[in-house]
Amino acid sequence: MIEATDTKFDVAICGAGPVGMALAALLVKRGMAPHTVGLLDAKPLALALADPRSIALSYGSRQLLEAIGAWPLPATPIHEIHVSRRGHFGRSMIDRDDHQVPALGYVARYGDLAGVLAALCESLGIAITRPARVSGIDENDAGVVLRLDDGREVGAALAVQAEGGVFGAQEARARQRDYGQTAVIARVSTNAPIAHRAYERFTAEGPLALLPQDGVDGQQYALVWCVSPQRAEALLAFDDAEFLSQLGQEFGTRLGRFVGATRRVCYPLGLNADAPSTARTVAIGNAAQTLHPVAGQGLNLGLRDAAVLARMLARDSTPAALARFAVERKGDRSLVVGLTDTMARAFANRGPAQALLGLGLGVIDTVRPARTLLAETMMFGHR
Repeated sequence: MIEATDTKFDVAICGAGPVGMALAALLVKRGMAPHTVGLLDAKPLALALADPRSIALSYGSRQLLEAIGAWPLPATPIHEIHVSRRGHFGRSMIDRDDHQVPALGYVARYGDLAGVLAALCESLGIAITRPARVSGIDENDAGVVLRLDDGREVGAALAVQAEGGVFGAQEARARQRDYGQTAVIARVSTNAPIAHRAYERFTAEGPLALLPQDGVDGQQYALVWCVSPQRAEALLAFDDAEFLSQLGQEFGTRLGRFVGATRRVCYPLGLNADAPSTARTVAIGNAAQTLHPVAGQGLNLGLRDAAVLARMLARDSTPAALARFAVERKGDRSLVVGLTDTMARAFANRGPAQALLGLGLGVIDTVRPARTLLAETMMFGHR
């Protein structure tokens, strides 16, 4: 790991997760000198590398990572996405062949992506300071000063906030909504898996996603099950047999019987978007917009933030570039935030909205332009 020795950068990035490291690499790939880009992260790299969480990468994100030399990485391709509503009419199948792409997306381990990006930043000579928690930022006409909790100070012309966190542990932003849901996550296995097919199943309490992920014992599924906080507590307390039985009742028998599960963890779900910016500071990724996990768009939206910001700052590391970034990202951010917010609220509603949206799934499956629009939004965002 390269330690930051300079106290003055053109761009200081707070948060060396995938979005922060991708931004740093993109800036250097676009011509900025490595010593002018600083990365600061509160956690040691070893913690990121050991993170077992599963992440969903869109095909567009694969293209971005490929362009900077952060691909390939261990990942399971998704060829099909089956979208349905439990106990009601309406389903849609999104297939890669309809869109002429090798995969609609990929499922990877967070630690694997972090490792590839950390190695890339190292090879590019980008300065990294770990652990370094930013406790405050002072701004003036000439730049910003980042105050670290150990007493050090780092100066920069511009600062990028890329340290996200989870809903409920963040400062409130302009647009906020508590969905009253908790995501239960684990990896599960079945006795009749279907290779490369992902599922998004809408239940009475919220969406249930199963993403194919190769494991040491064959194919597994990364599970994201959105339920009420009370039910989440019960699901965590069950033994594996009862948990898998409950999961089978909600999901059905499309994959046979659920036969195994890893340790389960959970986190609260909410929308926290439209983070404030100043003349010399800007937020990207989860630091700018924390989303409901429905459709798996959070990380992908953040990587698109990084790509656009790098293009702006590589030409002009001034407040004017941040202003242009805000204008260019408004459409994509608004579309994805609105789409995930609408889906999260409507499918958790037990009233007529669920029936209408269930019918909408049937329409999407039979009307090709609608299916194409949905798939391309998930793969590439608003273009």
